[in-house]
Amino acid sequence: MDWSQYATMDPHLLVGLVNTELRNHSDSLEDLCRTHDVEQDGLVAHLATGGYDYMPEQKKFR
Repeated sequence: MDWSQYATMDPHLLVGLVNTELRNHSDSLEDLCRTHDVEQDGLVAHLATGGYDYMPEQKKFR
């Protein structure tokens, strides 16, 4: 996936990709964003437009 295009993706599709990446390849949301050169605030805000909030204790968006 081209992570630089996250802002144009449907948040309901993106949440699955982000949660899979968090579960399988990242230690945290900060790690995911650093690894893929993604602005964390922008990613969180975009997913919030779909009604998703980050749950750090579960390491996923719900």
